Amino acid sequence: MTACSAVGISYRQLDYWARTTLVVPSVRDASGSGTQRLYSFRDLVVLKVVKRLLDAGVSLQNIRRAIETLRSRGVADLAGITLISDGTTVYECRSPEEVVDLLQGGQGVFGIAIGGAFKEIQGSLSHLPAEPAGEPMPVGTSPEPVASDAGDELAARRARRRAG
Repeated sequence: MTACSAVGISYRQLDYWARTTLVVPSVRDASGSGTQRLYSFRDLVVLKVVKRLLDAGVSLQNIRRAIETLRSRGVADLAGITLISDGTTVYECRSPEEVVDLLQGGQGVFGIAIGGAFKEIQGSLSHLPAEPAGEPMPVGTSPEPVASDAGDELAARRARRRAG
């Protein structure tokens, strides 16, 4: 019951997750009616992560698949990793540059840090000569669209994901 209070879950959830091997107590598992499971601090951390993912809207089935993917790759210490979610899928954040979609067979994904892009643009612009503002544009008009690179990697990845 201490684990339930610490994590904020019901005993039924805790019991179900242990019986279905989602999160098994590492100190002592139940060995019959009336025996208590003993969870380590790291087990409680993993239980809390599972609870937070559920609270974020991730299905228990997807949480289970993500944890199974990690375990199949030999990740024994689930408390030592960083998981992020968009409410549907679960990603492992290996480093600031590498994020892995655990539900798509470990497919790599990437994020774009807007703050980093902002600083890069500021730095690039500070090295360029200033241009005169020129004539103001008439109201209701917009500049001609800039052709995007054919090498837009994000668009290509999205297209491959939809096709596959």
